[in-house]
Amino acid sequence: MAVKILGTGSYLPEKLVTNDDLAKVMETSDEWISSRTGIRSRHISIKDTTTSMAVKAAKIALEDAGIMPEELDHIFVATLSGDHATPSTSCEVQKGIGAVNAVCMDLNAACSGFVYGLSTAVAYAKAGMGNKMLIIGVETLSKILDWDDRSTSVLFGDGAGCAIVEADDSREIYIDAGSDGFKGDVLTCEERHLNNFLVKDESPMQQVAMDGQEVFKFAVRTVPKSINRVLESAGVSKDEIKYYVLHQANRRIIESAAKRLKEPMEKFPINVDQCANTSSATIPILLDEINKKGMLSPGDKIVLSGFGGGLTWGSVYLQW
Repeated sequence: MAVKILGTGSYLPEKLVTNDDLAKVMETSDEWISSRTGIRSRHISIKDTTTSMAVKAAKIALEDAGIMPEELDHIFVATLSGDHATPSTSCEVQKGIGAVNAVCMDLNAACSGFVYGLSTAVAYAKAGMGNKMLIIGVETLSKILDWDDRSTSVLFGDGAGCAIVEADDSREIYIDAGSDGFKGDVLTCEERHLNNFLVKDESPMQQVAMDGQEVFKFAVRTVPKSINRVLESAGVSKDEIKYYVLHQANRRIIESAAKRLKEPMEKFPINVDQCANTSSATIPILLDEINKKGMLSPGDKIVLSGFGGGLTWGSVYLQW
């Protein structure tokens, strides 16, 4: 038992912020950002919330899949930037699209979130607990960034992407995933800290902080190994893979992965130049983009691979 993808959707805030725009408010430049990351612009929310972006992407996916929201039995939302601690973003999406029969759950695996969400849907399908399921990766990272820290704030953007899957016993899907919490302090963002009538702490919340070099080294070592493991499990050669849909964190990481896998860059679609790093949303946004461009045909073999905070990673081999 595995799943097949019925449809995809994505949504990006209307406001496009270029590197030159950032150079007007902080000491940076288009050359400095683009040469190190491949990023030239990102979408930043002015009015959209995490929930509203997720709802808009979900409605597009429902139309693409040709199903009604009432047919969904599960909604999984991967995010680290929800609007509320409770209700969950998934429950808010349920309300927004009218998925009255769905069981809703949020999960947080940072930039690996969509892959973890897809893995969860596969597990539910194998257990006979899920049939038609919606998986969303969505982030409003602009609200948790330190905009005085040019080393991190230039790297991220806002957006949502999603896929609707259906259990399918004629297909196989292979997953490799892992976590290394011992090195989690290289990429952090604080939640509400202890502050009650016994303990007073009204210090400001720590925003996103990252040791870029350590994250880079982790990614370039881990991603090729994870992809090779999932292909070995599937019994599929690299020559058979049409696309590697990787987390869009940094063009240099993607180029390094391609080099280590000895695969041409033509197999690695990229939109980090226009969207920057949207964490859990990068993979489904890119997947929707190549789907809507007609770049995928039934039976195409692809690999999705995410990596990031936690530290976490995950790769999925599937057929379109």
